[in-house]
Amino acid sequence: MSQATNQSWGGRFSEPTDAFVARFTASVNFDQRLARQDIQGSIAHATMLARVGVLTEEERDAIINGLTDIQGEIERGEFNWSVPLEDVHMNIEARLTDKIGITGKKLHTGRSRNDQVATDIRLFMRDEIDVIEAELTRLRDGMIELAEREADTIMPGFTHLQTAQPVTFGHHLLAWQEMLARDHERLLDCRKRVNVMPLGAAALAGTTYPIDRHVTADLLGFDRPAENSLDAVSDRDFAIEFTSFASILLMHLSRMSEELVLWTSAQFNFIDLPDRFCTGSSIMPQKKNPDVPELVRGKTGRVYGHLMALLTLMKSQPLAYNKDNQEDKEPLFDAVDTVRDCLKAFADMVPAIVPKKESMYEAARRGFSTATDLADYLVRKGVAFRDAHEIVGLSVAYGLKTKKDLSEMTLEELQQFSDTIEQDVFEVLTLEGSVAARNHIGGTAPDQVRAAANRAREALAALKGAS
Repeated sequence: MSQATNQSWGGRFSEPTDAFVARFTASVNFDQRLARQDIQGSIAHATMLARVGVLTEEERDAIINGLTDIQGEIERGEFNWSVPLEDVHMNIEARLTDKIGITGKKLHTGRSRNDQVATDIRLFMRDEIDVIEAELTRLRDGMIELAEREADTIMPGFTHLQTAQPVTFGHHLLAWQEMLARDHERLLDCRKRVNVMPLGAAALAGTTYPIDRHVTADLLGFDRPAENSLDAVSDRDFAIEFTSFASILLMHLSRMSEELVLWTSAQFNFIDLPDRFCTGSSIMPQKKNPDVPELVRGKTGRVYGHLMALLTLMKSQPLAYNKDNQEDKEPLFDAVDTVRDCLKAFADMVPAIVPKKESMYEAARRGFSTATDLADYLVRKGVAFRDAHEIVGLSVAYGLKTKKDLSEMTLEELQQFSDTIEQDVFEVLTLEGSVAARNHIGGTAPDQVRAAANRAREALAALKGAS
């Protein structure tokens, strides 16, 4: 082959590709990450071709043995990646032909790089989703265990970041867990659509060879072959769906991170994070910075950007495959890595959180967090809610003036605002009484928190079984 046609596709061309263009259009520097999946798909393809009679058994065995050897070379760092060969697919095919001769060129029968790369990405995504799912499960397990352990630990609940009503730390953690449970379902749902096989769609229209796509799908563990060859090679909505999941998950982790950062501050002093999840300052020796949650919070925008990049990549593409789709891999790879690492960090860190119970309790005592309980008490005594609201408002104003919480006032002080108030009011004005009174499903009562933790654990176990 002359220099002018030194590519696998070069027969039609009369001059070599410009050196800059070759570098600009090559993807091997990043898509070599798909090498294991590419070899996996090629072995299944060769097996199927032999089964339908396109390859002999000897040719199949030579191809499979050669590909297995190449996998070893890659794993040992001995493989020589070539930019002129453009991508992971042609690098592996060229090396296979070097090793086993002309039989290596037969491997590409009945397929195209279009369906090959679409298959590789789906195999890659399936593998990574399984790893991410394991980390998400580990995080949820640790969060549920911590919530159950802290079912009685009282802290202030907030709206507008202002003290609202007392809750338990376990209840707050289970709110986080509910967010992650929905994310978990989204991830597993995404996996179903990832696990569809494009291989056999060839360039865009299918192939004239007597392939059996169901055989290949079974060999690769796909649920089924893709129904339409045009769609199979050209859409990347499964990657967009994953980055959408990733963006929602990181949004949740970022919200959690924000609270962890606040709670570790001297102003809140609600929790302590072990030193291994924090760093110090180069100039201020007293500092203990919550770098892990801060960095997770920061990485959220990175994943959002990848979602927008993939949506924009696909929005104007006509059917079928276009070179634009080469740009799907780097944002997808980085989104995968970022999600996996953030989940690992959280799964390691969350079970190690140490609540500062006295600080939490004292904070819940400030800000008149049982004001709603006093209003509810008055309503149960027959006072209209709007009147009860005004009575409590006057009581709070008095408390601000005298620097007393509602629970610290005497019965006589409270009765100056309503003679309906009696001695039993103090049962609802304590923090313990307030949280215990919310004793219904979804409520913050310690018994309900323990029951909710048990249900969450059972639901997680069922999800594991289903997947």
